[in-house]
Amino acid sequence: MSDLIVAFGLVLVIEGLIWALSPTLGRHLLATAAATPEDSLRKAGWVAVAFGAILVWMIRG
Repeated sequence: MSDLIVAFGLVLVIEGLIWALSPTLGRHLLATAAATPEDSLRKAGWVAVAFGAILVWMIRG
């Protein structure tokens, strides 16, 4: 369970860095995501899930 909390914390750090270092980039990324078709976002999400799961499996074995 502590690994899950650490992973969530890292997500918050990465998300926070985008807004802290370059709010303009964050707004641009949001606008781009809003203009992207839902199907493309869904596919990219599943690719990210698969890549993340494989990465965790390889590291944590």
